[in-house]
This record gives sequence, structure tokens and C-alpha cells, in this order.
Amino acid sequence: MRRPRWITPRGVLALSGWAALAATLLPAGGPPRVALTAAFLLVCPGLALLLRARPTPAPLAVRPGRTATAALVVALSTSASLLVAVPLFLGGAFTVARALAVLAALTTALVLLPRRRRAVPEQWKLPPEEHGPQGSEQRGAAPGPGRPGTPSGRRTVRRRAGGLSVAVLLLLSTACAGALTSSGRPLTADPEPSDTPGRLGTPGPTDQPAAPGPWHQVFRDDFDGTTLNASDWVTCYDWVLGGGCTNAGNGEEEWYQPGQVEVSDGVLTLNAQRGKQHGSDGRTYPWASGMVSTGRDSYSGTPRHTFTYGYFAAAVNVPAEPAGFFPAFWLIPAATRGTPPELDIAEFPNTNQYLDMNLHWRTPDGNDAHVGRRYGPAEFASGYHVLALDWERDSVTWYVDGVERFKVTDPSQVPNVAMELVINLAVGYLQSPPPTVDTAQLHVQWVGVWQH
Repeated sequence: MRRPRWITPRGVLALSGWAALAATLLPAGGPPRVALTAAFLLVCPGLALLLRARPTPAPLAVRPGRTATAALVVALSTSASLLVAVPLFLGGAFTVARALAVLAALTTALVLLPRRRRAVPEQWKLPPEEHGPQGSEQRGAAPGPGRPGTPSGRRTVRRRAGGLSVAVLLLLSTACAGALTSSGRPLTADPEPSDTPGRLGTPGPTDQPAAPGPWHQVFRDDFDGTTLNASDWVTCYDWVLGGGCTNAGNGEEEWYQPGQVEVSDGVLTLNAQRGKQHGSDGRTYPWASGMVSTGRDSYSGTPRHTFTYGYFAAAVNVPAEPAGFFPAFWLIPAATRGTPPELDIAEFPNTNQYLDMNLHWRTPDGNDAHVGRRYGPAEFASGYHVLALDWERDSVTWYVDGVERFKVTDPSQVPNVAMELVINLAVGYLQSPPPTVDTAQLHVQWVGVWQH
């Protein structure tokens, strides 16, 4: 079977950046994503620059050794990456996807753009006697391959023109993509939310849900005071052991403490802080953190607020350092003090670029089943985003900044029990924070619940 004409070393090099860009759709930190992006950033732009600058047809054998050539390729790639990343960062427009798109277009252009053949230096030429009987001096002035007026020459001209057209189109598409994604979010997403009250991202008290109504508001906290409203919130789970709590089922590293919950300037802040905590369960935890719930003060207490169906929303700004942290906005059953069922409005496990939306339910045989979807990438740490869920009797719909992102319509999967609202900043789920990170904050501007 014949190989497609585009599968050549240069063709693969031209496509390498776009493969790395596509890899950003994979889960953050996954081996395929890391391998593809690292290989491209360390090799491909520099190799394209080297091939572009190298006189042709000088062989690599007359250049320095392979180790020196490899070092040159890595150095050129690093320089190209910095030249692209620094202006984007200084302009407040840096995202990994945007930097990869620019580098991919640059690499493709360097590979595909036609270039003038330069004269070969005398020291690289073979002596005339080594050309053999078919040497150029034997051919006279007859048109050779690739010269104008010959079929191969016309093909060369067309190939160069096609390469130039492709490169120009790639550069233009990258420029357009950069303009349309000035917020760093996908082209299909809405613009970044504004920090002005009453606009998308920080709606005021009179704003209505994005889901079809009519609605009336049954719960609201704009965190206008200086302390947490104890009539609405507690700072532990329903299975509180006294003096704090944690979620041992996830193997987390935090011990939740009331002192890690702060209200000021219209914002609820949950603070995670490195430091040994001696839990009432007899264990020592390396982190203290904060959470709030509309549940109970104690295992035998009465929940502050429970909800069966409704539209749940909050304006949330997740930590700038994602590794090792697990912010979540979710609903858990009030009666059983444990899950399932469970409605995860928004989870950010070790990421601030991707949002997980999940629904858990118990199957007839007693197992925990779930369905979910991941949305992103988006800059969830750069400002407040409105994360919402519409829980109806026969469906559950998730919204991000007023746009529907996921929906479950199987009534057998939809919970029908009273639920409590939880917002927490867990630590150490799946991985620990880097040793250089000692604090993290989850900010919430407001929380609201509406019902029909």
C-alpha cells in the first residue's frame, strides 16, 4: 500500500504543533498530554528553524556532532517558546493553548514556506572528478529537473505556491483564533464574566436563573457581613466528629476548621493552609482548610436548609495553584448523611482549567453508579464564574456562566430526596500539593437557590 504523499518527515513536523494543541483537550497532567506537548516544545520549533536556516544540500555530517546539533535544536525551541510566551504573558493574554497555537503556526510556516536555494560553500562541494560520468558538466545546458520549463519545474512552482498558501492560511487562522479567544476560553464559550455586579459572572440579587422558569428565590447569601451567618451555614460535614472533620473516604489531607472560613468585603473565602492538624479521629493531617454546608452542627442535629429540586448557583473563583487542591460545589443527601445520591455542580480536582459535572445514584443492587462530563479549558482562576445546576423531577442540567453544558434526562438516575448544599476546598485528593505551596484560597461572591 502506497504511503500518502503528506506522510514525510517534513509533513509530520508541520503537523506536530497541531497534535500538541489537540492534546490540551486531554485531562491535565495525563501522560499523553505531557508527552506530546513536551516533545513539541523541546524539539519541533527549533528543528524547523534549523532546517530553514541550513544551507542546502549540505549534509548534517559536515556539521558539529549529533549531540551538539540536538543541543542547538533544544536551545532554539526554548528560545522560540520564550519569544512567544513572554509577549502573551505581558499582554495579559497568555494561555497554554494560545502559545501552542502560535508555535504550531510558526513551525508549519517554517516547514512549508518556499525558500531560495543558496549556493553551496566551496568546502562542501565534491571535487569534479568525483561527480562521475553523469556529472553536471556532462549535461551541458539542457534543462535539468526542477528548472523552469520542465514538468518537474512546474510541479516545484506549484508545490511552493501551495505551501505558501497553506502557511498564510494557518497564520491568519491563528491570529483570528487569538482574537476570538482573548479570554483564553474555547471559541464556543461566552466572553469572560465581568466583575461588575449585575453582569454575567456576578449577578445581583434580582437576577433570574438561566434555566426556564418561573422561579422564586428560597435561599440567598451575598456575604455582606464580617462573619459567616450561623443560621444558614455550618463548617463541617454531617458526620462531624467534634473539633473539625474531613472526608476520609477520599483519602484527603485536610482537617476542616471554622477558623479557615472568612467573610469580608462581600466575599466568602475558604483558606487552605499547610500545618499539622490533630484530628479528633486520632490522626494527624498536614493541612487545615475550610468548608461550609447547610447541614447539621452534629450527627444528631437538624440541617440548616435542605432542598428537593431547584436551581442552584454560585459565583466562584478557584485557587490559582491547582495541583493538590479539590474545590467543589455540590449537593449531598440530608437523611442518610452520606452518598449516593450526589449532585456535583462543579468539581475542580487538581485543575483550574477544567470543570467536572457529575451525578451519582445507587443502582438496584446497591452499587454507586455515576454519569458526568468535563468542561474546559477555561480560566476559572482568573475571575468569578457562575456555576449552576437545574435539578428537576425528570432531568438535571448544568450551566457555566449561563450556558448549558451538560444534561441528564434519565428519570431513574435523578435524585428525589432532600439535599444539603456544600462548598469546600479539599486538599490532597489524588495528589499532594507541591512542597513550594503552603496556602490556597477558594472565593465565593454569592450563593442562591430558586424553586418553581
